[in-house]
Amino acid sequence: MNRIPDLRGEHLRLRELHAGDHDTFARILTHRALTRYLGNDRMDAVQAHDAFSQCLAQPHTHPRRKYTLAICAPDDDTMVGTMGLLVEDYGSNAMLTALVMLPGAPVRGHGHEAGRLLMAYAFGHLGLHRIWAGHRSDHHHMAQIMHAAGLRPEATLRQLFRTRGCWHDVTTYATVAPEWKRQATETELAILDSTPRPVEPVPR
Repeated sequence: MNRIPDLRGEHLRLRELHAGDHDTFARILTHRALTRYLGNDRMDAVQAHDAFSQCLAQPHTHPRRKYTLAICAPDDDTMVGTMGLLVEDYGSNAMLTALVMLPGAPVRGHGHEAGRLLMAYAFGHLGLHRIWAGHRSDHHHMAQIMHAAGLRPEATLRQLFRTRGCWHDVTTYATVAPEWKRQATETELAILDSTPRPVEPVPR
């Protein structure tokens, strides 16, 4: 099993999903406002249930390429959001995905910290070199979050995905391990400096 340890920051904690997260997970993926800026359309209950089952199975895959984690307050196990990482099948790259927080979550305003914790784990334990992320170009609030996470602008990908009947441009950001490590906190460095495990090649 390829489970990650809890990743603890100053304002929030990331952990693996468990069965009790089903309703919160489904609420996010079936909510019109919470899915507005995601790369996929709002799901119905059956689709959300299937997606949750697939996420629960992620730690059992080998090599593991997808990490969908629950965001929680530091001392509360209640899931209040999601954060994800998709390890790409070539090079030493990964994409941060699916940052969503519930309205009124006690950790709102600290979404960048979820990304930073996951990047520290990816650069350290997974041995990755480059991480990137993107947001719809009309989601202007995300630029501040990307910068706070230590990511820098790279490009605009025109009409990358289609939701709600419209094509959307995506602004991308990235960083590489040596660059990001220079501005990491002590907590992040402790995660990053764990024994690296290079990403395993995908069987051909």
